[in-house]
Amino acid sequence: MKGTDLLHGEHKDDLFVFEATKQHEDIYTCVCTWTHYQHTYNTSGSRKLIHSEMGFYRKIEILSPTTSVQLADEGVGIKLNCSVLCGTNVKRDCAARWDIKGQPVQLMDGYSQTSTVVIEKDSQNSISTAILTIERVSAKDFQQEFQCVGVELYTSHFVTLTLRQRESVVPLVVRGVCVFLTCVFAAALIRCFALDLALLFRPYLPRRTHSEDVKLYDAYVVYQTQELDRDTEDRICRFVSSALPSVLEDKCGYRLFIQGRDDIPGQDRLELVERCLRQSRRLIVVLTPGSNPESETTDRCPVSNHSSVTGGFDWQVGLHQALVQRELSVILIQLGDTGPQGYTHLLPGLQHLIRKSAPIRWPEGTRAAAAWNSHFWKRVRFLMPATPTKRCELSALL
Repeated sequence: MKGTDLLHGEHKDDLFVFEATKQHEDIYTCVCTWTHYQHTYNTSGSRKLIHSEMGFYRKIEILSPTTSVQLADEGVGIKLNCSVLCGTNVKRDCAARWDIKGQPVQLMDGYSQTSTVVIEKDSQNSISTAILTIERVSAKDFQQEFQCVGVELYTSHFVTLTLRQRESVVPLVVRGVCVFLTCVFAAALIRCFALDLALLFRPYLPRRTHSEDVKLYDAYVVYQTQELDRDTEDRICRFVSSALPSVLEDKCGYRLFIQGRDDIPGQDRLELVERCLRQSRRLIVVLTPGSNPESETTDRCPVSNHSSVTGGFDWQVGLHQALVQRELSVILIQLGDTGPQGYTHLLPGLQHLIRKSAPIRWPEGTRAAAAWNSHFWKRVRFLMPATPTKRCELSALL
């Protein structure tokens, strides 16, 4: 019988199925009727016919592991995968397993292994996979050699895998923190010593233009001389006649033209101002607090607001060359507090320069006021030309 259908004419002991196909798959039952002591008995036996495609063996190919080293953490469980390709449609004769130094892992404590064989649907490739589970990786496991073994009907093949201790993340974090702190420290140093570094390397940078090389003065100093109280005038005198030339001229070698000090008696004042401004590389503007009507004024200064020919012409020509002709770079220095009115009493062009670059405040009454290496004077020197005019002239004479 095939299933529930009777096969007519099949009474022999053997049943042959020739050129079997998928349609012949079924359960075949042999029914035997016999008599014993005048009693009739029926006995049967069944066999299931399964049609299988023809298999093709090939050389064992280890699909996994693909590397000879596996990273692991001591004291932590891990699973090792061993996958082998045996051929096409050869499920019965395809096997994968794990050995440790040639010994099956089933006989060792702390290890367990499971294996499966899968035939891929489209390609019919037979792949056997064995998964070795290590409950807790010990120091001994890092010395072992784990062998992924693939076996098929005719041949076998294996690859060796070793475990390597995974590097702790702590050293990486420590190195990262050290690099970060080093960068922060370097940035802080650069920020703190930016002026010092700039002043140190500036002479070695590309030289200035030829138009600056031929000028006679490094800076022309202009300051307010009208309607000043006695304290403000004394402060200006200390800065202009003492502190400024003491640092920039005596210690740094710059050449300054200071109105009132370097004027030549009997010379045309307007021509002198215009010529000296053209021969200057910087314009230093000394700002003072706004005049206080209630303060006592000195009779040494003119009383009209910018009515002095020399003073008014200084400011006008200097600001014109700085703002319109752009031939001068301006250095703004503030003496004392600005007062409640701020800079509103100054010329509009000067107010425009102040909005673009805040003035440098002179720390009067402190040690830094006259110290050439103080932060104030470093900022002033940074805004001055890199090489003083005197040095240029000496090198030209040589």
